[in-house]
Amino acid sequence: MSQILVIDDERAIRSVLKDILTNEGYKVEEAVDGEDGWKKFMAANYDVVLCDIKMPKMDGIEFLSKALVEKPEIPVIIISGHGNIETAVDAVKKGAFDYIAKPPDLNRMLITIRNAMDKTILVKETKVLKRKISRVQEIIGESEAIQKIKATIEKVAPTDARVLITGENGSGKELVARWLHEKSNRANAPLIEVNCAAIPGELIESELFGHEKGSFTSAIKQRIGKFEQANGGTLFLDEIGDMSLQAQAKVLRALQEGKITRVGGDKEINVDVRVVAATNKNLLEEVDAKNFRLDLYHRLGVILIPVPSLNERTSDIPLLIEKFLEDIAEEYGEAKKAIEKNAIIALQNKKWSGNIRELRNVIERLVILSGKTITADDVKNYALPL
Repeated sequence: MSQILVIDDERAIRSVLKDILTNEGYKVEEAVDGEDGWKKFMAANYDVVLCDIKMPKMDGIEFLSKALVEKPEIPVIIISGHGNIETAVDAVKKGAFDYIAKPPDLNRMLITIRNAMDKTILVKETKVLKRKISRVQEIIGESEAIQKIKATIEKVAPTDARVLITGENGSGKELVARWLHEKSNRANAPLIEVNCAAIPGELIESELFGHEKGSFTSAIKQRIGKFEQANGGTLFLDEIGDMSLQAQAKVLRALQEGKITRVGGDKEINVDVRVVAATNKNLLEEVDAKNFRLDLYHRLGVILIPVPSLNERTSDIPLLIEKFLEDIAEEYGEAKKAIEKNAIIALQNKKWSGNIRELRNVIERLVILSGKTITADDVKNYALPL
């Protein structure tokens, strides 16, 4: 139920507003003056505040000014007597959501409150989305291999040295790349990611370098490639071992000269990009098989960061489980589920072909299918192969 705080020193106005809003399904709390309203405002989370202007101890304008500093996401609707309309309009200019004249018009007041509620919902949803988008997950683990990776990131991230990250699928290579960017001097510029394995060979050059209108049949307009999009920031080339030899040659030139040319164009474009690459393949074996250029390997591999598989760092599994239980509880809006020690041991003894990605999926499955506490039997029934 949405909560509304009504701040007004006139008992009759408070009573009328409370009756109307309660009948509309809102939960209403009253405050007898600005000071009382401020205490209640700070003690609870309201969806909307209705606030009179002329009140003892603290007037509505002072309340508004303080509210905008402490909780700017909560809409404040000013209630104004006839003689205070100009003041009310001034309050809106200073940040109030709207004003309602006394005596309040029922329909206008309800519409204004609904609009304010919509704003509150949008602000909350936007914050959640921004948090999900911008949040870089922590690298979880205390094993020797993970400690070495963290130390390497701290040393390498502030430089512009190119980094090649190796490891199995699902082991966390992308997370290492994100932290290299996050701790770099380019953190405020974009991190652009390209999954080379997911893009058809005939389109990879257009994806990386862009193309000019009419350069090929489906090129109906100019396109800016990933190198240009990442200008000033970091370009993460995931699964670079799957890139065609022709595209590798152009990437090598871009790294050597700091210039690219769009497909179908002849103009050279300067780019300032730090390249971080990752692969699940042994690139030296790919070089021997004539699938990867040795000169590109040396250009990319200034710093090598091998990411261990989950089977090589089973001591980190309890920490990962706790983190995943917390994340899943937050996503589902439920309390974090407990897990028995024997269940954790059983998960440590499992072979993880899908690495951390598989562990995350298994924990979510256990949260959904188990009772109040995840047991060793739950692991046996839902996580281990039949």
